[in-house]
Amino acid sequence: MEDYKFLFKIVLVGNAGVGKTCLVRRFTQGLFPPGQGATIGVDFMIKTVEVEGEKIKLQIWDTAGQERFRSITQSYYRSAHALILVYDISCQPTFDCLPDWLREIQEYANSKVLKILVGNKTDRDDREIPTPIGEEFAKQHDMYFLETSAKEAENVERLFYEIAAELIGQARSKDGTSAAAAAAQRQSDGGGSIGLGSLSAKAAQGNCCGGSNSSSNGNANPNSNSSQGG
Repeated sequence: MEDYKFLFKIVLVGNAGVGKTCLVRRFTQGLFPPGQGATIGVDFMIKTVEVEGEKIKLQIWDTAGQERFRSITQSYYRSAHALILVYDISCQPTFDCLPDWLREIQEYANSKVLKILVGNKTDRDDREIPTPIGEEFAKQHDMYFLETSAKEAENVERLFYEIAAELIGQARSKDGTSAAAAAAQRQSDGGGSIGLGSLSAKAAQGNCCGGSNSSSNGNANPNSNSSQGG
């Protein structure tokens, strides 16, 4: 059995054609698949990375952007630790649809899920959404913000490593809060433990994280919500 400290589920959402699949494949396989077709339903990849001295398994779910698959993809929001909302910086309609995606996230995802706004395809010369517009939208909706290019591998590793680092910090904070609450409870009545994690989402570019990594594919329960592994 593979040894890892944490298991985190990351789900990518956004309009069809914004490059969600290309981001996932660039990170997990180091590939940029030209002429990548639209995702049918939901697909996922697994990559194990090392961040801050911890071995982390990332379960990365790539969802279809077409309307006809929404009823399928919405069920994958519930157990996500992080949601990456992707738009194409060269296609204004993909940015205009962001409020619709956020309403869906608000309805189906955990209210404390980590949210990241990603403007993809920075390699293109026909930009339609200026960087400050994306930054401001993210700030208004309490999201991290980053621009990427799956084609040029720009900021792709940074995106996933920073998400992993943030989730590790939240998991450690949760563990510490749980331990403190349990100790206080034992002092007051001799037993019991209470510990609720507090996932924060904020607009920032964050700090870069590093570490060695390896990748592998595997099967997993789409509704798995475990944040720690044995």
